[in-house]
Amino acid sequence: ELKRVETKSVCMINNFVYPKEQIPTVVDGRTYYGCCEMCASRLSSDAAVRNAIDPVSGKEVDKALAVIGGDSQGRAYYFE
Repeated sequence: ELKRVETKSVCMINNFVYPKEQIPTVVDGRTYYGCCEMCASRLSSDAAVRNAIDPVSGKEVDKALAVIGGDSQGRAYYFE
């Protein structure tokens, strides 16, 4: 079962939900989040990590625009 989570609580590099707000990184007017400076830096420099595949539709989705669900293990899933 997935529970909708706030974008700011997700590290978008390791795709994990945390109980506190992550480090914001703005790229082209969109805000992405990482759990550490290394993740934030990678979000700035690597466009590929800013996207995910929607597990239902199979379409690529921008993580900053996605609806995000977290499972009981803390894993994040991105939906269009």
